[in-house]
Amino acid sequence: MIGLYAAAEVRAAEEPLLAATPQGTLMQRAAAGLATVGGRLLGTVYGRRVVLLAGSGNNGGDALFAGARLAGRGARVTAVLLAPDRTHAAGLTALRRSGGRALTAGDPGVGALVGRADLVLDGMLGIGGRGGLRADAAALAEAAAEGAGITVAVDVPSGIDASTGEVDGVAFPAMHTVTFGAVKRGLVVGEGRGHAGKVHLIDIGLDAHLPPATAWQLTDADVAARLAPPSAGDDKYSQGVVGVLAGSAAYPGAGVLCTGAALRTRPGLVRYAGGAADGVRAAWPEAIVTDGGPGDAGRVQAWVVGPGGGTDDAARAVLAEVLATDVPVLVDADALTLLAREPGLVQGRSAPTVLTPHDREFARFGSDVGGDRIGAARRLAAELGAVVLLKGDATVVADPDGTTFVNGTGTADLATAGTGDVLSGIAGALLATGPTTGLPAVEAAAVAAHLHGRTGRLAAQRGPLLAGDLVRRLPEAVGRVRGLGPAVLGDSGA
Repeated sequence: MIGLYAAAEVRAAEEPLLAATPQGTLMQRAAAGLATVGGRLLGTVYGRRVVLLAGSGNNGGDALFAGARLAGRGARVTAVLLAPDRTHAAGLTALRRSGGRALTAGDPGVGALVGRADLVLDGMLGIGGRGGLRADAAALAEAAAEGAGITVAVDVPSGIDASTGEVDGVAFPAMHTVTFGAVKRGLVVGEGRGHAGKVHLIDIGLDAHLPPATAWQLTDADVAARLAPPSAGDDKYSQGVVGVLAGSAAYPGAGVLCTGAALRTRPGLVRYAGGAADGVRAAWPEAIVTDGGPGDAGRVQAWVVGPGGGTDDAARAVLAEVLATDVPVLVDADALTLLAREPGLVQGRSAPTVLTPHDREFARFGSDVGGDRIGAARRLAAELGAVVLLKGDATVVADPDGTTFVNGTGTADLATAGTGDVLSGIAGALLATGPTTGLPAVEAAAVAAHLHGRTGRLAAQRGPLLAGDLVRRLPEAVGRVRGLGPAVLGDSGA
């Protein structure tokens, strides 16, 4: 797992390391890593045009020292100084000694210079930056975005909140971010994820000084380790039995999609007891279908309730019935609307509960998500005593104790009707295996989000996807995560 850290945690960890090493050592380590990644992205360094956007802080120094290294390899390096009287002096001296030159942000032609660069290094602000970029820095960021060069942020893209990913105004549009010592949360969540691009982590010796992480990102290997394949002694009852309460006469597709996703995730058995029995029977003969509701479905080890189920009194009664059981319950869609009216239905449950709101459903519980998505998910989880899976480009999964996962496989291709029903089916199947495998509910939800994103990326390789495409491609995605086929396009995280 990849640990994710707030800016304050990183700064606190840097203090003892700075005290224990000669002055400038950490900056040289960072600059060496930055120059290595920059050179690798360029391919050929000699003769390439490199522009450094250097602010007054340590990130500006990192960029200047990295630029000096690239200039030493034959690159034509120009530093654009945003605060000439507060520029990192040693870094600027090193750049000039290596053949680089320096201009100021207000000099004529600077914007055109940035636009023509082969590589632009953003060292304008660091992890302590707050708010959007000022006018001069914003103009440079926009020139870099419009240019043809590779844009690389130094530690964090200037203009994003390193802890939350919030962007208030203009931020630097990085294709890559070279971050030092630890992955900052703002690089993988919220708007920050879109500005960070591919994240490269450089070891500067910080690990021993970092606190235990409370936020994580799963890799494919982490997910594979949590997907226990059946053993020779297993039968259909030993691999998890999930009950599905999704769909209705008005929305039968929700039941079909949710049930199909649960089946394709391969628990031992899926029992369907929702309001679209005929459609589910026709689509999935592998499911055990009952017309009598949850009371007649038989024993299950987890329930999924809500997708397409309606918000009338009958739906409310079904929700209350399953929340009164002693098994894990995943609450989605219409059931979230009902629960927001009566949060007491879930508070105090002894068995795990997983809520899967998108932003509008989240707001029904009393407050908007806002810019700090991790903080918002944690607050609602603590308030309700439930795992909260906050859907989004980078889905956040938070446990009431604060343990958090940020998904790294999300894709905008999943923004289409029915994909949430598929996610619920995947997560419900994984929750049902928990009693056997010992998989905690928060991890089951995080694994589900990872698989959902992986499947979305796989399905989108063939063009615009429908929710049903996810159900069909899910076994292949699971196989690839387990290393049984070609790698799925896209990153598994930082």
